[in-house]
Amino acid sequence: MKVVLQRVKEASVTTRGEKISKIKKGFLLLVGVTHEDTDEDLKYLVNKIVHLRIFEDENDKMNLSIKDVEGSILSVSQFTLYGDTKKGRRPSFTKAAKPDKAEALYDAFNEALRVEGIETKTGKFGAMMDVQLVNDGPVTLIIDSKDR
Repeated sequence: MKVVLQRVKEASVTTRGEKISKIKKGFLLLVGVTHEDTDEDLKYLVNKIVHLRIFEDENDKMNLSIKDVEGSILSVSQFTLYGDTKKGRRPSFTKAAKPDKAEALYDAFNEALRVEGIETKTGKFGAMMDVQLVNDGPVTLIIDSKDR
């Protein structure tokens, strides 16, 4: 699994003209799933994300986690994270998991974040979405469960 994590002041998802999710301070996560991903990949990412210390403390040092600041998460499925642009001009998405597997792992990932006590909202799996955010910092990280 691969996640692009953006620390945000606020973020929202709109689909078909309807705002379906909105958060204030926290993380916007773009979440991609590939064929080989397992529950171990999911557990690794959840643990990493909820304990990542990238919010400022009273001394302006990145020393606090999303739990510490009682932040929220907006999680958006993003199969294009596994787009391969090595050949030609049109990306290949053969590394992205099939929708049934991807949706099951994505749903389990979001539920695992909730179990950790993090308010977690989502986009709509497989839908065309407009994602808006106010990036805080900006702070943007890429976390790949295969790079541990």
